[in-house]
Amino acid sequence: MIGLRQKLSLGFGGLLFIIAIIGVQSIIYLTRLGTSVDVILRENYRSVIACQDMKEALERIDSGVLFCLLGHDRKGDDLIRGNEAVFEQALQTEMNNLTVPGETEKSFELRDLYERYRDTLRIVRVREEPLARRTETYFSSLLPLFGRIKDTADEIRRLNQQNMLDANDRARGDAAAARKRMIVLLLAGTILAAVFIVLSGRWILGPIRHLTQSAEEIRRGNLNLNVRGSSRDEIGRLSDTFNAMAAGLREFRRSDQAKLIRIQRATQRAFDSLPEAVAVVDLEGTVEVATETAGTVFGLKPGVRIRDLAEDWLEPLFNEAAWRTPAAAPKTSRKLIQRFVKSEERFYRPASVPILDDDRQPAGVTLVLQDVTQLRQQDEIKRGVISTVSHQLKTPLTSVRMAIHLLLEEKVGPLTETQAELLIAAREDSDRLHGILDNLLDLSRIESGRARLAFEAVAVRTLAWEALESFRRAAQDQGLGLAAEIPDDLPDVWADRPRIHHVFTNLLANALRFTLPGGRIALSAAAEKDQVRFSISDTGRGIPASFLPRVFEPFFRVPDQEAETGAGLGLAIVKEIVEAHGGRVGVESAEGRGSTFTFTLRRADRAKPKEALP
Repeated sequence: MIGLRQKLSLGFGGLLFIIAIIGVQSIIYLTRLGTSVDVILRENYRSVIACQDMKEALERIDSGVLFCLLGHDRKGDDLIRGNEAVFEQALQTEMNNLTVPGETEKSFELRDLYERYRDTLRIVRVREEPLARRTETYFSSLLPLFGRIKDTADEIRRLNQQNMLDANDRARGDAAAARKRMIVLLLAGTILAAVFIVLSGRWILGPIRHLTQSAEEIRRGNLNLNVRGSSRDEIGRLSDTFNAMAAGLREFRRSDQAKLIRIQRATQRAFDSLPEAVAVVDLEGTVEVATETAGTVFGLKPGVRIRDLAEDWLEPLFNEAAWRTPAAAPKTSRKLIQRFVKSEERFYRPASVPILDDDRQPAGVTLVLQDVTQLRQQDEIKRGVISTVSHQLKTPLTSVRMAIHLLLEEKVGPLTETQAELLIAAREDSDRLHGILDNLLDLSRIESGRARLAFEAVAVRTLAWEALESFRRAAQDQGLGLAAEIPDDLPDVWADRPRIHHVFTNLLANALRFTLPGGRIALSAAAEKDQVRFSISDTGRGIPASFLPRVFEPFFRVPDQEAETGAGLGLAIVKEIVEAHGGRVGVESAEGRGSTFTFTLRRADRAKPKEALP
C-alpha cells in the first residue's frame, strides 16, 4: 500500500519533473536563438559593414585621383592615402570573416582586383608623366577596375545579407517550434497539477475533513463515533488511533460518571451543611451549586439565572467579580441586605469572589451572603451602652469640672502651690475626659442616624479658609508653614458646615501634632466628576504601612505615640461624618515622609439637595 509520503512524493515529483523539462527546453531554445543572433551579428553583419566601408573608401580614392588630374595634387594625395588605409582595413576584416559559401572566391577576387587597382593608381599619380597619358590610363584601366571592385563588394554584401535573411528565418522557425513545445509542456504540467489536486483531495483532504468532523462530534459529547479508514497509509493509521482514543474516552466516561455523581452529591451535602448563604455561579449568570440558605432566603437555586431574580443588587455584585481579576471586596459589599426569615429580621452582608482558571482568567463567581444579624445587634447594644454611659458620666463630670473651676478661682479659700498644681492637672484630665465623652456621643449619634445634617451649598474656599484661620497662630507658634492651594473655579459642595468644619479641625490638628518645627502643612482641593476631593498633607513623622488600614477604627491609636494624642476617636468621627455626606475618606503615608489625608464631598452642581441627604 502506498503511504502518504509516497503519494506526496509522487505528486510533487511529477510537478518537479515537468518543471525540470520546461526549464531544460527553455535553456536549449534560448541557446539556439542566441546562437542564431550571434551568427547574424558575428558572421554576416561584419562582412556587410566591411563591404560598405570598402565601397565608400574606394569612391573617395577615386575622388582623390580626379583631384590630382585636375591639378590639386596635394588634396588628392591626402584623400588617396587616408582612404587606402580604410579600404585595406575593411578588406582585411572581410578576409578574416569568410563564412558564407562562395564568399571566399569573391573575397580573393576582390583582393586581386584591388592590387591591380593600386598598381595602376601609382601610374596615374606620377606627376612627371604627361597629363594626357595619365588621363588615358585613368579612363582605360583605373576606372574599369573601380567598377569591378564595387560590383564584387556588392556581390559579397548580397551574399551576407541573404545569409542573414536565411538565419533570421531559421531563428523564427526555432522560436515558433519552441513556443509550441512550451505550450505542450505547460498544458501537460497543468493537467498533471490538476490530477494531483484531485488525488490529494481524495487521498489527504477528504480523510482529514472526515477526521475534523469526527473530532467536532466528540467535542459535542458523541463518544460513540467510529471513524472509517479507507486506506492503510498514515491517515488510515491516524483514524485507527482516533477510534482507540474515542473508545478510551468512552471507558473513562463510564468509570468517572459514578465518581462524578458521588462528588456532586458530597459537594451538595457539604454546601447544605454550611450556615451561610453561598452560591457558585458560572459566567453566564446561572447558579451551579448553592447552599440551602441561599436557595430559601434569596432564591439562589441550581439552574436559576440571577438576572431572573428580582434583586437589583445581585447582578451588579456578580458583574463586579466576574469581570475584575483581583479578588477584592466589591463596592456592593458595604450594603446590608434585610430579610425576614421565619418572621425574624435578619441582615446579610453580600460579597463576591471571582473563580480563576489556570491562566488567571475568570471561570465563575462565588457569591457569599454573610449573616451579620448578631454583629449588628452587638453594634447596636455597644452604641446604646456607650451612649448611656456617656450620658450618665457627663452630668457628674460637669459637676466635677465646675468644682475644680471654683477651687482654682479660690472662691472657697486660698490654695497652696501644690494644691493648685494638682487641681490644674485634674482640670486638664477632666477636660480631656469631657472631650472623649463628647466624641463618643457624637459618634453614637452619627452611627445611629440620629444626627440631623443640615445640607447647604457651600463654597470650597469658604470651608478651607474657615478651617485654616483656626490654626494659623498655632502653626506660627510651632514654626510650621500653613498653605492653601484652592483654585478659584471650584464648584460649590453640599455640606453641613459645622460637621465639615469638625472634619477639617480633626485632620489639621493631627497634622500640627505630628509635624516637627520647620515642616509644612498644605490644604488643597480639586474637582472630579461628581465630587470635590480635599487633601491635607504634612511633612511629619508619617504612619507605618502596617497600621494604615486601621487608622479610621474607633479607639485605635498608632503605637509609640504620646499619651496626650487622644482616645483614638477623631479619625473615626471624620470617617462617619464624610460617609454621612456621601463621600469617602482615605490616607497615604510613608514613615518619616509625612501623611496625606483625603476626603470627598458631593458637588452642588451635579446633585440635588434631596440626593445629598443621608
